[in-house]
Amino acid sequence: MKTGIIGLAHSGKTSLYNALTRSQVNLATYGSNEVNTGVIPVPDERFEYAVKQCNPKKITPATIEVTEGGARIERTPEGGKRDKFGADFFANVRNMDALVLVVAAFENALSAGASVDPARDANQVLEELLLADLTVIEGRIERLDKARLQKRQTPGEAAEQQVLQRIREHLEKLQPVRTLELSEEEQRSIRSYAFVSGKPIIIAVNVAEDATAEAVADVSKDISAYCKEQHIQMITLSARVEMEVAQMEPDDEREFLAAMGITEAARDRLIRACYAALGVMSFFTVGEDEVRAWTIPNNATALKAAETIHSDLARGFIRAEVIGFDDFRSAGGCWDEARSAGKMHLEGREYLVKDGDILHVRFKV
Repeated sequence: MKTGIIGLAHSGKTSLYNALTRSQVNLATYGSNEVNTGVIPVPDERFEYAVKQCNPKKITPATIEVTEGGARIERTPEGGKRDKFGADFFANVRNMDALVLVVAAFENALSAGASVDPARDANQVLEELLLADLTVIEGRIERLDKARLQKRQTPGEAAEQQVLQRIREHLEKLQPVRTLELSEEEQRSIRSYAFVSGKPIIIAVNVAEDATAEAVADVSKDISAYCKEQHIQMITLSARVEMEVAQMEPDDEREFLAAMGITEAARDRLIRACYAALGVMSFFTVGEDEVRAWTIPNNATALKAAETIHSDLARGFIRAEVIGFDDFRSAGGCWDEARSAGKMHLEGREYLVKDGDILHVRFKV
């Protein structure tokens, strides 16, 4: 899964990237076309428990690829009309599965003369994504119309045009693609477009390092209402603090967060928010050789889970041996003991895998 960090200039995108990936990318490289990409493990105490109990030769957590940079969005000094977004920005964003939009909520992060208004900044970027999709659609519909008038439009193109016209009407009402209900067939017909306003969005409100709880609540009030109205997840954090914490050793990090009264690093909350926005979950395979977390869509079938592991398992699928994670834990993290206790159940290919299930697939090719 690929997640792109986007936002206006000086909002804290690189700081957040460093926090998520534990990197040390220079914060003073603004204006370059450098792309920063890192792969980060998805925090999951269930996976850590299974690793501890099984002591495998190999461990493979679920991961998310995070990208920042390669395209810049400028802010006008007064925070008013938006500047033109570059084509490279949209090319990068279209390759992402989800987007984290960073909005600045502290004065010294802004260009001279601009006011602090996270909701305004978020709306500016999201409207630009919407208009980019509208431009793509209008160009495509123009070509389809030309083919129709020349009587060389195929039935598939005619169906595509109908879907695109629905989407255009939706976008013209300033509604993003992600809020339009489309059938599975309609979704397949437009999949190649990778509409940027159709991507799941998480807004990260970047507050000052020394912001008090009252100040955070005050600056987050409008953006919180905006996110609720737009049905977008929001997380409040200080990217600079998170970046500094991420450079610590694990034990030092835990002590530091505990001293600040923080039970969990914001980057872990953000990663989980990405999972939720993408509508995915994890199941596990365990054993002495390897403990591995696999990522699949919510409500995926056992056959889909088998295919995720290897295409041969799906092709020769017989049954899935399944143990729920709570049952696995109650058996002391031992597959054999859980099975002996009657906690294992056999399921067919249509079984809907649950988050945290531990699977062993029986197959024959």
